[in-house]
Amino acid sequence: MGPLLFRPGHQVQLLEGGQEFFSALVQSIDDSLHEVRLETYIFSVEGEGQQVASALERAALRGVMVFVLMDGVGTPGLAPQWANRFNAAGVKWRIFSPLGRFGILVPSRWRRMHRKLCVVDGTVAFCGGINVLDDYYDPNYGTLESPRFDFAVRVTGPLVRTAHEATTQFWSRLKAVNLLRQSDFREGWLALQEAVRLARQGSEGSPAAFEEGAVPPVDAMHADLVLRDNVHNRSRIERSYRQAIGAATQEIIIANAYFVPGRKLRRGLIHAARRGVRVRLLLQGRYEYFMQYHAARPVYGALLKAGVEIHEYSVSFLHAKVAVIDGHWATVGSSNLDPLSLLLAREANVFVDDAEFALELRTRLERAMALGGERIDPATYASRPWHQLFLDRCAFGLMRALLFLTGKRY
Repeated sequence: MGPLLFRPGHQVQLLEGGQEFFSALVQSIDDSLHEVRLETYIFSVEGEGQQVASALERAALRGVMVFVLMDGVGTPGLAPQWANRFNAAGVKWRIFSPLGRFGILVPSRWRRMHRKLCVVDGTVAFCGGINVLDDYYDPNYGTLESPRFDFAVRVTGPLVRTAHEATTQFWSRLKAVNLLRQSDFREGWLALQEAVRLARQGSEGSPAAFEEGAVPPVDAMHADLVLRDNVHNRSRIERSYRQAIGAATQEIIIANAYFVPGRKLRRGLIHAARRGVRVRLLLQGRYEYFMQYHAARPVYGALLKAGVEIHEYSVSFLHAKVAVIDGHWATVGSSNLDPLSLLLAREANVFVDDAEFALELRTRLERAMALGGERIDPATYASRPWHQLFLDRCAFGLMRALLFLTGKRY
């Protein structure tokens, strides 16, 4: 068996952009009865993000247990007004691994919590690349003319239990570490025991596909939730991609915001193109960060030479991390195909084996390529100006040097 375990009994709804995602998320939070667990890299209360914050507050005020975890790089701090409101309502919130005095100079701080997961009442899960961040707002660039291009999914079915276990275990572990750092050894030890108990509970066999006696819906899909961490699941997301690419016979479409694939993944795409598979990549065309923008370009050459089509999206920021292969295999998640996501960060992707879902995602990606993408011409790429070539090589070399400091091979 490969790294994926496609289980039946799921309903997976594709959500494009913040407008679709926030609407579905807020509705589920408003319908919650017992518990809401939300993990996100960025939690911004600007614009539409305020809808999510308000829904979490309302849930806590009516007695729902609400847990919110944000990353310390994506969210250095919660707006004071909302910190006070969350505290008053009873929302339990935490910022994961703040950078501290030396910031990103400390390699251990490069291990971020990048996944976007939400579990409501243990029955509904949301997963994807969309942060709690307005589509038309960027923390670094302000107001955007066009919405950010991204996806998430709303899921019911067996994998919700996996998502619930993951979010519960991680919160318990962070609680234990925080108490121990505060020298509250008794409470810290109890919290650590609880985290270990939850981890063991989650590893004892596969959850049942359906509740006892339940009948799966007619349109039930096969799906799996794949997590990446630095303990037990270090390479599952990348291996899932490589396995599907290696088995592809007709078509591969990948849309990815920060695309600097490792040697094995690049080789897989090249081999697929050479054996006649149509390989199309929709990548970031707008300059966002020096490293991600310039480090991606040196890998274009071998891909273009093999016949891979590369389309750069520049209408707005492309933030999607999705793929469709051979009209039935698809993934939507938080993992970029770059070293930070594949080697260092906590990520979460939903993988689906369903022709109807794959067709819907494929249609939306083809529309984005047609309306907002520009195909890279191999000849133009090969003759790009020397100063751009210099910056590309500097960024790629710097990325490799930083990886060397972490002891990772890529």
